[in-house]
Amino acid sequence: MNGRIVTPEGVVEGSLHLDGDRIASIEAGTPAADRWILPGFVDIHNHGGGGFTFTTGDAAAAREAAAFHLGHGTTTLLASLVSSPFELMRDAVLAYAPLVAEGVLAGVHFEGPYLSHARCGAQNPEFLRDPSLDELTEIIKLADGVLRMVTIAPERPGALDAIRLLAEHGVVAAVGHTDGSYAEVMAAVEAGATVGTHLFNGMRPVHHREPGPIVALLDSPTVVCELVADGVHLHDGTLAFAAHSAGSARAALITDAMTAAGMPDGEYDLGGLAVTVADRVARLANGSIAGSTLTMDAAVRQALGAGLPITDVAAMAATTPARVLGLAGELGALRPGLRADLVELDADLRVVRVMKSGAWN
Repeated sequence: MNGRIVTPEGVVEGSLHLDGDRIASIEAGTPAADRWILPGFVDIHNHGGGGFTFTTGDAAAAREAAAFHLGHGTTTLLASLVSSPFELMRDAVLAYAPLVAEGVLAGVHFEGPYLSHARCGAQNPEFLRDPSLDELTEIIKLADGVLRMVTIAPERPGALDAIRLLAEHGVVAAVGHTDGSYAEVMAAVEAGATVGTHLFNGMRPVHHREPGPIVALLDSPTVVCELVADGVHLHDGTLAFAAHSAGSARAALITDAMTAAGMPDGEYDLGGLAVTVADRVARLANGSIAGSTLTMDAAVRQALGAGLPITDVAAMAATTPARVLGLAGELGALRPGLRADLVELDADLRVVRVMKSGAWN
């Protein structure tokens, strides 16, 4: 295929060649079409889309939600649940295991239930609780590699031990929905937390005498900061500031999408909470933002509109989140030897077609 190929080293005008499901070579030349070719997007925080949800543990719905996002360029994604009873958490990892084995999903992300009541956002407060090593140990064993990330508020009793347990078992520990202090978040990073869940959102705001979670996460060299680039969760200036501060190697674009992504305005459900979507913004009855209606291609356009260079945006949409999941040696960049996951965009950066594992979808 031909076009402007966005590689980690820069944009190559020319052609990309395949060998089966792998990228064989990228060669400079005159592009035959006015196209952008980016690595397939990697979304590590996604609750659903296209009218379907990941939050109920329903495998058929999960397959449809993944297919919807694949159509928008997301070739690798985690199925994110919201705060739930333990039984649903357990059932979901078992239900989604076949989809992970099939490659439809890259794994499961539990956003909760070990979160702050003060910063719960669109999380159902009925299910919030302190981290349980017994719960996590059982889930990790049952999941057998399906569980990839858990978001925890580090100020809750037992949180640091839970983070250590996750890290020891190769599960990404993320800090989010937290009212914790700078010191409490830095302790979580020291314990092994490596992701900041939708930075700025669901967190105590910055104060110059108590910098809080945002500064702690943004200034920690081992932490990747998730950013919801929809123009709603973050002002473009905030998005650009965070990307410049962390660098593209420590910033990951996410959708935090819910069922309503790609759907008309109306009434929806998120983890048992009623959500109203109006003019693409999802909110609870109290006005709190409730996930997003974002797709990764739209996030890429938003980040570019905020003034970020396309090589950085491609890294934030694919390379960095792939590294979070331990998949950097397999996918997440346009480089010979890696899996041929890519998105072809037109001159207006709209999706033309999507390739996953060397096959057009």
